[in-house]
Amino acid sequence: MRVLDAAAVSGWAAASVRSLDRLRTAIDGINVYPVADSDTGSNLLYTMTGAHEALADAEPADAAEALAVLARGAVAHARGNSGVILSQVVRGMAGWAATGGDLDGPGLAAALGQADQAATGAVSRPVAGTMLTVLHAVAAAVRGTTRTLPEVAREVVTVAAKALEETPKQLPALAKAGVVDAGGRGLVAVLDALAGVITGEPEDPGHDLKAVASLPEQVPYAWEVMYLLDEIDEARLPALRKELSGFGDSVTVAGDGSGSHAVHVHCADIGAAIEAGLQLGRPRKIRVEPLITPTPIEWDTSIDRSVVAVVRGGGLAELLRAEGVAVLAVPEGETPSVEDMIGLFNEAAGQHLSVLPGGPDLTAAADAAAGHPMAGERDVVVIPCASPVQVLAALAVHDSERRVNDDVVAMAEAAAATRRGELRIADEESLTWVGRAQSGDVIGLVDDEVVLIEPAPASATNLVAAAVSVLNRMLALGGELVTVLSGADAPPRVAAELAEQLRLEHPEVELTSYAGGQSDAVLLMGVE
Repeated sequence: MRVLDAAAVSGWAAASVRSLDRLRTAIDGINVYPVADSDTGSNLLYTMTGAHEALADAEPADAAEALAVLARGAVAHARGNSGVILSQVVRGMAGWAATGGDLDGPGLAAALGQADQAATGAVSRPVAGTMLTVLHAVAAAVRGTTRTLPEVAREVVTVAAKALEETPKQLPALAKAGVVDAGGRGLVAVLDALAGVITGEPEDPGHDLKAVASLPEQVPYAWEVMYLLDEIDEARLPALRKELSGFGDSVTVAGDGSGSHAVHVHCADIGAAIEAGLQLGRPRKIRVEPLITPTPIEWDTSIDRSVVAVVRGGGLAELLRAEGVAVLAVPEGETPSVEDMIGLFNEAAGQHLSVLPGGPDLTAAADAAAGHPMAGERDVVVIPCASPVQVLAALAVHDSERRVNDDVVAMAEAAAATRRGELRIADEESLTWVGRAQSGDVIGLVDDEVVLIEPAPASATNLVAAAVSVLNRMLALGGELVTVLSGADAPPRVAAELAEQLRLEHPEVELTSYAGGQSDAVLLMGVE
């Protein structure tokens, strides 16, 4: 049984440095926000070189000790988001080796699984289509394997190369630029080097790792702030990540296993990034550099503006996409990051961008991204919407033939003029303005005020009766068009029964129903 030893780890470090040095020229600058940093090749090379130097200064007795030294050196010398992630790959492998298991075929698979967990855990908001995606594909492919070490190594490089080729399909910014993820490309090179050391075969496996010939001219938009943070309570790390994510993106906080953490963030406020660390520990080796980000994609000059939306509910997202709108579908209970929003912006063409967010928290997230340096010089206007029905109302009056300002005003007025109603199922007992609601009761709201409580159960009949009652209140002030979005938990026949009842009571009103798929409300209703 062939097992990794200290010499093999040292050989992997040296081979990785050679591979990354060859790749550096090809991948330096190959970056599309929010994937990685503008100097990904140098970041990875610098990180692995520092790790190798640390290993060269030590005399490790076995593979576990060698990997631990390599991990500490990688974290201490990590540069850029990609470098920090690579340091966590080594740290995760070191963590598994420290348990005493053999680094044979199954052991290498288990170590890569722990590397996947460590790297993903260090990133505040992992993004699909990045080097994390490549690493996750590798870990999943070899999980639980019983094959030999060389066989596992060969499968690792094959899976990694295939996963790298898929990254443009997972991140629109990559697809538009016609490139694979730069950090993923570097990770493939490191895994190629590992396989070469294990199998004794040439380090170059024949993957196509060539870079594109040219990219758009680059301009600085923000700053990259990095430092090592000591003397911090591990329990306070989530609070640090949350604070850094509040004013920046590409946030990583990565430990070296011995108490020190590498902190990385892209932001416009350098002082705030450093102060966040000072409040929790002792920063050292502070490094600040201009963040070079490619200019936005060269937009089609025939399109001067676009409309994008950020909503919850898969059905609603598909409905909007069918209308040609770029959509960010946000899972229930989550808030989109600046990276998520910038990615949405980059899916749309035109210098002028109108953003339709389907709720107050989504509006706040869109506002934060609209004013972020990473948004570049595009004219981003957020049209406040308190409900998805207001998003639909605004989109209904959008006219690309109007002047941009007039179109924005029309959409804002349509959203504001749409009254909002909804039906929810009570999760627990509560006291409202109209009485006490028990768990399972149907609660009707108009513009966020409780106006009705329908006793449980939430049957189709009860839901229709409650919806008609809520709509009667809304239509008492006038209205010509009613829009209804049924939630994921709505009974199948509710929409049809509601349409029939509304035709009987309000034949003058036009009703449009869609499957919204939202999980927070059984029915969302809008009156225009």
